[in-house]
Parts: sequence; C-alpha cells; structure tokens
Amino acid sequence: MSTGTNEQMITGGELVAKALKAEGIEVIYTLCGGHIIDIYNGCLNEGIKIIDVRHEEVASHAADGYARMTGKPGCAVVTAGPGTTHALTGVANAFRAEIPMLLIGGQSSLTQHKMGSLQDLPHVDMMQPITKFAATVMSTERCADMVSMAFRETRNGSFGPSFLEIPRDILDSSIPMSKAVVPETGKYSASSKTLADPVDVQKAADIISKAERPCVLLGQQVWTCQSTDEAVDFVRNMNIPAYLNGAARGSLPPGDPHHFHRTRRNAFTKSDCIIIVGTPFDFRMGYGKRLNPNATVIQIDMDYRTVGKNRDISLGLVGHIGTTLKAISEAGTKQDRSDWFNELRAGEEAALEKLMPTFTTEKSPISPYRVAWELNQFLNDDTIYIGDGGDVVTISAQAVQPRQPGAWMDPGPLGTLGVGVPYALAAKIAAPEREVLLYCGDGAFSMTGMDFEAFLRHKAPVLTVIGNNSAQNQIRFGQIMKYGEEKGNVGNILGDVNFDEFAKIMGGHGEAVREAKDIQPALQRAREAVKSGIPAIVNIWVDKVSDFVVFSNIPSEIAANPCQNLWEFP
Repeated sequence: MSTGTNEQMITGGELVAKALKAEGIEVIYTLCGGHIIDIYNGCLNEGIKIIDVRHEEVASHAADGYARMTGKPGCAVVTAGPGTTHALTGVANAFRAEIPMLLIGGQSSLTQHKMGSLQDLPHVDMMQPITKFAATVMSTERCADMVSMAFRETRNGSFGPSFLEIPRDILDSSIPMSKAVVPETGKYSASSKTLADPVDVQKAADIISKAERPCVLLGQQVWTCQSTDEAVDFVRNMNIPAYLNGAARGSLPPGDPHHFHRTRRNAFTKSDCIIIVGTPFDFRMGYGKRLNPNATVIQIDMDYRTVGKNRDISLGLVGHIGTTLKAISEAGTKQDRSDWFNELRAGEEAALEKLMPTFTTEKSPISPYRVAWELNQFLNDDTIYIGDGGDVVTISAQAVQPRQPGAWMDPGPLGTLGVGVPYALAAKIAAPEREVLLYCGDGAFSMTGMDFEAFLRHKAPVLTVIGNNSAQNQIRFGQIMKYGEEKGNVGNILGDVNFDEFAKIMGGHGEAVREAKDIQPALQRAREAVKSGIPAIVNIWVDKVSDFVVFSNIPSEIAANPCQNLWEFP
C-alpha cells in the first residue's frame, strides 16, 4: 500500500510479522480470532508458517515445545479474553521451566477502552506475575519495536516468557513505513554469554580439582543455553561423575563412562563436592536437603535469585552456563578418581539388577514399568522422547535414557499435564526428519488429545503411546496412602477409553495392547505407519496396582507425597 506521494504504507500486523522474521521465527502457533487476523496476513507475507490448533493452551504449549526443541524462542498468537486466558497455563509452564517464548494476545480497540467490548480483559495484569515482560502496544509505530523488546527480555538472565497484548485497531491501522520503528536483524540485541566472576571461577576450579568424590548435576539450563558441548567437556576434563536432570538428559549417552543414572541419592550422600548446574533447589531436589551436609556445594546458575535459595551453598556463580563451565574447565586440573567411579558404577549395576524384575515382569495387567522399559528398548538414536503424565514422567525417569541432547521433554517443575500433544506437534514440525515418540497417561492425553487431528492436518506424524489405567493413578496412590482404600478412588477414576479406536476415527493408525509380549510388535507396526505419514496411537492397558509394589520400597518421605516427590526420585 502507498500514499499519494508513493510512500509505502504498512499495517501493525505486518510490522509484527517483520519483527518475528527478524527474530528468526519460522512458525507461529495459534487459534484464530478476529482480534489477531492482521498478524496472519503479515506472517503470510513474510513466509512464516502458521500452525493452527484446536485450543489456545495447545498453542502456548507448542510455542514452549518449539523453544525446547530448537533452542530458539517460540511464539504463539491468540485472541483476546478467553483466548489469552486459555493460553495462560502454557505461559506459566514456560515461566517455571525457564523457556524463552512470546505470547501475543489480542485486545479490543483502544477506541473502545473500558467500554465493555467483546473479550476485553486486563491481560497484562494477569500475565505480569508469570512473565519476564508484559506490556500493551499503544501505537502502530511501535509494533515491531515492542515485539523485539519482548524477545530481548525472554533471554535476559535466566530465560522465560514474555507477553504482548496488541489492540485490534493498532494492528489494523496503516502508517507510512518511515514512521515505523523496525529493528534490523542482529542490531537490536547483544550476546548474553556472560562469564561469572573470574575470581570465583578460579575458586571453583581449585575446589573441584582437589575433591576426592565430586559429582555434578546438569540441569535444564544446560540445554536451554545450548551449552551441551561445554558441559560435556567440563565433565570429561575435570573427570567428574555426572547426573542429568530435565532437558539435560541425553547430554551424555547411555553407557558413557561419565554418565550415571540411578545412584544420584547415593552420590549426594557421599560426595565431598557437589556441583549443581542450571537447576534450582526446588521440590525435585528436596529443597537441597538431600545433599551431604558436610559437602562443599557449588551452584552455577543464570539467575542470581536462584543461587543459594532454599539452602546455603559454599560458592555461587552467576553467568551463562556454557561460558562459565568452559572457564572452570580451563582453570582446573584432571584427577584420577577411579575408586569413586568404580563405587558408583557398582551401585548403578546393583540398582539396575534390583529393578530388572520389575522392568521385565510378564504380569497381566501390564506393569507400567514394563511399558517404560520396552519404550527404552524401542528408541532409535534420533528419537525425541516426550513424557506427559504423573506416573509416566516418574517411571520414565527410571527406565528411559535418551540417546542424544535435546531428545527428552517433560512438563517441568510446574507439573502441567496435557503438554505432550503440543510438545510433540512442535517437535515434529521443528525436526520433521526425526522420530517423535510421545508417552502419555490416559488422563494427560485426554486434556489436549483432540489435537491428534492437528498431527494429520499439518502432516506431522507422531507415534503416541498411552499407558491406560483408567485413572489419575499417581493422585489415587496418594489418596489411598493417606485415607485408605475406601476413600482412595474418589475424583481420580476415569472411564475405559479405547484410544486406539479414537486414532482410527481421526484418520490415524491405532491398536490396543493387553499383554506385555505384544508391546514391541505393536510399536514396530506403529513406527511403520508413522514412516508412511500417518500418526499412530498404541493404547496399552496397564495395571493400577503394580505402582504400589514399587512405591512401597521407596523412602517414606517421598511416598507420602508422590505427585510432588517422585519426579526426580533416582
């Protein structure tokens, strides 16, 4: 569009899209609404893919999943009012997990401000507590600039989500291009790879070098910072046993001499130096109380507020994970710790031997532990594994070991169920050449499962496995432990849903499994269906009771609140 003087005109929606393009955004996730259609027009002009789904929560979770998969910020665009409130949970989940993403929400026209217009709500007020940045775009001239500002905030210190609401008349209005503020790619942001205090870096290197029994826990920030290489070099150069948490799983492959999995509690009890990297002392860490009280504890994090929170530490370093680990590695010296490694390796073997009867049991109904073990055996080297559900994540953490970095996703510390389908959609769109395996509980799948249809419509064939016990079983277990069998089945029993038939109705491949021996053949047939471009569901009927057998052998303080404490039990 141009004026009479041939000056180019541009709309607010087009400016938003230009800013998204400058940020490197290749896809937006959305559910349509009249307030935001001008952004679609801009995205089409800029070659940005538009993935529409059936619920706004799916859109925001998908933006989160895209960021987890690619290491780049994700973006969701939703309409005003219920569109934005539906998406709020996805934003909250990204906030707790420190995932960079931008949610753009619609708003009624400024000319109708406070008049009671359709879907008018105080979106910014609602979003401020769960975002790093939340604002209203007040003029068309600032549309692109504000988008760039919001993206910068997603990577300021520890990562997290931003929110922008853009009134309808701001998006729809046209202005001369000369009046617009359009930041150029690469010219509106700086590197965030800050180094921790060099003095403390040297202190950390000296402490670790002298330790006899050190161990390190690599957490979420290792992956979100794209610092896997530096973390692995640190572990190898300093010769330290490493445990992996959250998205850092897969940083070291199974069988790597520095990779340990099932002896974390033992290591934390016996280590004289414990390094915590990129994960907080939250419920997954027993708020720091499970560490040897006599150990030297070093915490490295991108957020100053996280360091030393919930327990005292010996030394804290704030900075980019990769930059800081590389500096420590270069300043330290490698020590022979064969005895310590051998002790932990023997513990790993003993723990696996103890679990194997549970992992390989032939009992019927099928044990969920057998399902998780079979899935681990089924994984390819490039499979992206996504867990969604209380028991699913708990048990998967004990059985499933991804083969490479970025190949594990779970809800994270907010514990949001229903993330699996949107994460899988985003992962398959971001990496169409890779196999995406989604393992859900039946309760979790039910929350967002209608977007199985999106797998078909957007040609994103995902292999979905549902551990179906017709219950919200982790909660059920806690109720039974607390109130007894009579009151344990209240509010947590679901219907017997044939999800395999649901898959067929939606146009996908579906089959049911009721015996353990049939799991692998069913998975292989589903894999072939997915290779042909058809999404699949393998509905595995699992036992409600078998969890209790294993849970009875775990520490009482964990068993008392399984829905909180079992997420990082190993």
